[in-house]
Amino acid sequence: MVGRGRRLSRSLLDDQDALSAFRARLLAWYRQNKRQTSWRDSGNPYHVWVSEVMLQQTRVDQMAPYFERFIRAFPTLQALATASEDQVLKVWEGLGYYARARNMHKAAKRMAFELGGRIPDTYQELIELPGIGQYTAAAVSSIAFDRDHPVLDGNVTRVLCRLLRIEDEPTRAHVKAQLIAAGETLLARGEAGDFNQAMMELGSRVCTPQSPSCPTCPVGDWCRAKAELDDPSFLPRKVPKKQKPHYQVAAGLIRKGDELLIAQRPAEGMLGGLWEFPGGKQEPGETLPECLVREIREELGIEIEVDERLTSVDHAYSHFSITLHAFAARYVCGTPKTLGCAAWRWVVPEALDDFALPRADRLIVEFMREHAQQMELFGERN
Repeated sequence: MVGRGRRLSRSLLDDQDALSAFRARLLAWYRQNKRQTSWRDSGNPYHVWVSEVMLQQTRVDQMAPYFERFIRAFPTLQALATASEDQVLKVWEGLGYYARARNMHKAAKRMAFELGGRIPDTYQELIELPGIGQYTAAAVSSIAFDRDHPVLDGNVTRVLCRLLRIEDEPTRAHVKAQLIAAGETLLARGEAGDFNQAMMELGSRVCTPQSPSCPTCPVGDWCRAKAELDDPSFLPRKVPKKQKPHYQVAAGLIRKGDELLIAQRPAEGMLGGLWEFPGGKQEPGETLPECLVREIREELGIEIEVDERLTSVDHAYSHFSITLHAFAARYVCGTPKTLGCAAWRWVVPEALDDFALPRADRLIVEFMREHAQQMELFGERN
């Protein structure tokens, strides 16, 4: 890493005049340039909470249409609390990381029935709710209620690492503690909501991961990376990524008459509560049709005959990726049981839209609709 040879004379965190100027300039920039969002502009704590949970793993531009759809379906905390989990998962479908939706539903019930139907206004109360960690508790308490808690998300971490020239990996415990302490010192108390949003906005729009817009940065005068490094985007230090494993998965479109068999995943665990075409991961030494027969026997206790492969779908999750191979299959015998699933149903193809499906399974449904006549998928064959 090559430096420019110029160093800032004092640490921003030790200079009260510099801190005051930093806060004033950042807040002025934010109030003039902030993006208009329905969830933050409304001042509705319920909207703030829903949006912050959605933003835990999703960019703003991707999240926005899902937020609007969710609020239309569940306009109030009470509406969300009294909905079924299946309804919540269906509305959430496509946003991914479904544990967020399940935890949000659990938290809504607790707030509606145990906390007087309100969103808690303190960090301490919020962090006790399902699905709410340090970031979300700080964001909701500050944005919705102006409580003095700094946020530390990916954008803010990047800003702080460059601002203070922190060269160690931000995932390390001592570095995270340093970042939290810095956030506490920088925070504009009494204006925490706007300040936290300003820091996040700065990271997403100016202090970006690649090619940061340093010449236009409103707080560049205090940034050590800008002053001292040839390439500020070197920070934060990148953690080497491990190669994700890739799995081959077989799924069966198992027909009996005009109906298809779908299974619900167990409530706990990945994609919990979602419905899918049953199947599973290919084991060494077996073909995909053999894999499907074995998985259906283990998961549902029935016998099937596997016909042709219909389509294959590639899909990436956070820690691994899959190729999902969809096979036409016929029910032979046995009564389905919940051996490895939470529930099962025979449904007509048109009813699949009523169920929350993982993205890969939804792509299979779309393929089915496009090729239904050619595949002769539904009904008994001659």
